[in-house]
Amino acid sequence: MALGVLNNLSAIYAEHNLNNTNASLQNVLQQLSSGSRINSGADDAAGLSLVNGLGANSKALTQSATNAMEGVGLLQVADGALSQVTNLLNRAITLATEASNGTLNASQAVAADQEYQSILSEINNIGSTTTYNQNQVFTGSVAGVAIYTGDSSSVGASISSLFFATLSSSSLGDTGGSIQQNRNGLFVDLTKDLAGSVSTLGKTTDTLTGGLKFTVTGPTGAQNSYTTTSTNAGALMAEINAKNFPGVTATWVTAGAVGVNGVASADAGIQITNTNPNVAIVNAALADTTSTVASLNANTASTTAISYKFAAGGDSSANLNATDLLSTSDAQSALLMLNAAVADVSSQDGYIGAQINTLNAISQVMSTQQENIVSAQNAIQATDYASATSAMSKYQILSQTGIAALAQANSAQQEVTKLLQ
Repeated sequence: MALGVLNNLSAIYAEHNLNNTNASLQNVLQQLSSGSRINSGADDAAGLSLVNGLGANSKALTQSATNAMEGVGLLQVADGALSQVTNLLNRAITLATEASNGTLNASQAVAADQEYQSILSEINNIGSTTTYNQNQVFTGSVAGVAIYTGDSSSVGASISSLFFATLSSSSLGDTGGSIQQNRNGLFVDLTKDLAGSVSTLGKTTDTLTGGLKFTVTGPTGAQNSYTTTSTNAGALMAEINAKNFPGVTATWVTAGAVGVNGVASADAGIQITNTNPNVAIVNAALADTTSTVASLNANTASTTAISYKFAAGGDSSANLNATDLLSTSDAQSALLMLNAAVADVSSQDGYIGAQINTLNAISQVMSTQQENIVSAQNAIQATDYASATSAMSKYQILSQTGIAALAQANSAQQEVTKLLQ
């Protein structure tokens, strides 16, 4: 090899390797100081994406556990109120039993009835003033109170809808309903023709005739119905959402997104989520003028919901408003009604107790899942200090030898000057 000074190739090689060593050393030092193996997308792009996703899941699960415990707090307030109502009813039973005996005179019967009516008034007061976070508890709302838990994904989410029947002397307790789990969803396909094939893809501007009929059943069995009147798909969605049917929302999606079979996956339509078993939706001659027919396609793309469904014909509750203790016959009649009221209140309290246990279990599941996700996140992201410290020693030695090599390369080039002496 020719001896020259135009380019110091040895020094260039040494400098290049020294730069690489210093970059690696800086990376290791950053890992050691931050405790994280992944400090930027350049370190591990796929790992960073996974870690960020797991981080979002972890935050959602942590809050979900809190959501469930807040639901438990609400239920415990209701449980405490019903326990007091049961105590009042037990006192009322004592009074009614006493008044049923013929040994009381008229003034004593009036005194017993006055205390009895005071008990009924206090039950009314408990029903109207029991609150949680400044919201009345015993509202009898069909919508209930939705407790949301999940990991921030649609697949991992669920809603526990808590129902609190009205509480008063005319409506004591609640019995007859049942608990249902569902993922009810309807895909409204506006462009499906009679043969089942897509004539045109759905658009929010599609012109409509007819409508959808929504029927909401209340705790007493009373039904309220409403039929939509919008004349295009976009307005129909807005109308449904504006009506605030309990547990019902409408969004614009494709058939493929909600997993509807027998429909082209690219066909667009309205997905109606219905997490309330007390709301029924049927086609009331809804049609798209482009294809003359609209179909409702059931699917399970909606969020999983655990909800309270009212009994057919309405739930049962006791009414003590017409009772008194002014005579032995009235007291005996009141006693029968009081026994029924105790049973109905016990049934309602049993439902609330079951929901307390359910939400406690959900909270435990959320906490366990969050712990496991944090563990997985840590395994991916955390710095392995044994490996990192070994790498640091390696790069420190390489840095020192690199500097020495660069010095030697520069020094060796000076030997050329001896030829000129």
